Amino acid sequence: MSTHRVVCLLALAVGGSALSSCTPAIDAEGQRPPVSDVPTGTVAPAGSMAVPRSAHTATTLPDGRVLIAGGMTGGGGSAAGAELFDPRTGEFQIAGRMVTPRYSHSATVVPGLGVLIAGGYDGRGTYLQSAELYDPATGTFRALPAMTTARAGHAAVPLADGRVLLVGGVGTGWTFLASAELFDPATGAFSPTGGMAVARESHVAVRLLDGRVLVVGGHRGRQQAIELFTSTEIYDPAVGRFAPTGAMQVRRHKHDAVLLQDGRVLVTGGSDERDSRGVYSSTEIFDPVAGVFRAQASLQVPRYKHAASSVLLPDGRVLIGGGAGAAELYDPAMSRFLPVFGSDDLAGQFSATALLPGGRVLITGGYGVNPGATRNAWIYTPEGG
Repeated sequence: MSTHRVVCLLALAVGGSALSSCTPAIDAEGQRPPVSDVPTGTVAPAGSMAVPRSAHTATTLPDGRVLIAGGMTGGGGSAAGAELFDPRTGEFQIAGRMVTPRYSHSATVVPGLGVLIAGGYDGRGTYLQSAELYDPATGTFRALPAMTTARAGHAAVPLADGRVLLVGGVGTGWTFLASAELFDPATGAFSPTGGMAVARESHVAVRLLDGRVLVVGGHRGRQQAIELFTSTEIYDPAVGRFAPTGAMQVRRHKHDAVLLQDGRVLVTGGSDERDSRGVYSSTEIFDPVAGVFRAQASLQVPRYKHAASSVLLPDGRVLIGGGAGAAELYDPAMSRFLPVFGSDDLAGQFSATALLPGGRVLITGGYGVNPGATRNAWIYTPEGG
């Protein structure tokens, strides 16, 4: 581990300032080291899943295994079932039979119950109002009461009280949704809550340290009528309502966001209306105290279609494993992005990632340079891991 990281982590351990205020790494002449000199770990192949997948989910279970659920596979957008990755053996195996194979759904850990899998599309492209629960103890899926609204491409966030917020997306008839709902583990049912000011798809949502939920960007409309947003909203679970907060610097959709250890939110990449011809390398950070977004350093590689693929590591850095053919690392102590070496053939778009023991990260599936989804998987290993 580099010296500057040791200093920052020691400061945190003894009650010092947060990562954002740690002094950036400098050498004896007062200069930052070249990016290539900063250790960041490596990405290497990790075998293959049972089937190709994109727009699937990867969820870390309490015992360290990863549930990989759904996704598009094969021709015609058919939906995949589920499998498990065991980090102890490095092997994938088929999991129990899903009630409804699906893609563009959400998967959220519900403590004491299992993994809530909600919405999405089935193999015929039907908007799903159904939900199911995976029980790791029995390895089985069971149906739950239906959501209040059929929705796909939504965001799902676990709340501090154990409930799950599901927000936005698209519904039957390609309707853009401003609505939100809550899953209550005490009743096993869904109920409506206050809606957003703006209907959104291709947005992201992050729970803040104070328990509120930040919803960022996205779009509504299609083709010539598409409208991208700089706007953001915050949901307060105490009152069940959304309220506007500061706008982003850049209109973006198909981006990602992740909570940093100091409570700020890192927003990366995405694209403009031109989709693959307008992919961003820009990033910004939301300060929840000031309620504003500020531009940050550029990504090493432009990336998009990578929602929920950025992983906060135990040391406070962030692995950005989706949206492009190579991974990179954000170091908040240095306020910059660093290349991760090894495999540079990641599928990228609509892949799924999950944190493994020891700060490793599993990266699965997606599509990229080659058409169609891939079965391939990779593992990021931090330096010294």
